[in-house]
Amino acid sequence: MKKIIALVLVAVLTVCCLAGCGNKKENKQPKEFQTKELVMATNATFPPYEYYENGKIVGIDAEIAQAIADKLGYTLKIEDMEFDSILAAVQSGKVTMGMAGMTITPDREAIVDFSNTYATAVQSVIVKADGDIKTLDDVTGKKIGVQTSTTGDIYATDDYGDENIERYSKGTDAVAALVAGKIDCVIIDNEPAKAYVAANEGLTILDTAYAEEQYAIAFAKSNPLVKDAVNGALVELINDGTIKKIIEKYIPAEEVPAE
Repeated sequence: MKKIIALVLVAVLTVCCLAGCGNKKENKQPKEFQTKELVMATNATFPPYEYYENGKIVGIDAEIAQAIADKLGYTLKIEDMEFDSILAAVQSGKVTMGMAGMTITPDREAIVDFSNTYATAVQSVIVKADGDIKTLDDVTGKKIGVQTSTTGDIYATDDYGDENIERYSKGTDAVAALVAGKIDCVIIDNEPAKAYVAANEGLTILDTAYAEEQYAIAFAKSNPLVKDAVNGALVELINDGTIKKIIEKYIPAEEVPAE
């Protein structure tokens, strides 16, 4: 029996040695700390927060992300994707973070972590100037266009019912449907709404805001060290006025909603 036990112990020790048996500590350092690169997922159809200019993604979120990367001494890579793919990309570790005018909601907090908020925005309703929607009360029972998985989608579905919602992968597609008469209005963030109205004659924005929300950066729950590093840099940039300057570069100070 003793021989058998001894042989078993030898076998276990052999397996442990081959497997490392804890002799070599696993390198649990996040890949971002090793590569010195932040990968940001966004949906670049959301001016002035993210959009294309001369083939490059620019805007408020892009500049804030670059300022964070610079403060950390990292490089920044931006990946453009559908809005409803961003959180999955963050969760899987395909990207470091999601920045796309993203609002903190309970459902999102259940699957990702968020940074401090860095901007306040409102949801607005785009309508035809000569249409019959004049107030928020008139939206009830109408066909509402939204960008899939955005807070406009979430809020409108709760308030007006899924049967009245038409979802589009891009805000521009929803606005095009409104212009074509396929839907009655579009609910979307106010700054993109202003850009879409300026680019499409015959559209206007209702005077009353639909909802107010705050934007933050999304991180995988499995990556707290990176979240803490990025959020630390973000807080410093908020405190030294850098974030305010970036936002006011795109949105005149008098138009920035009060925090």
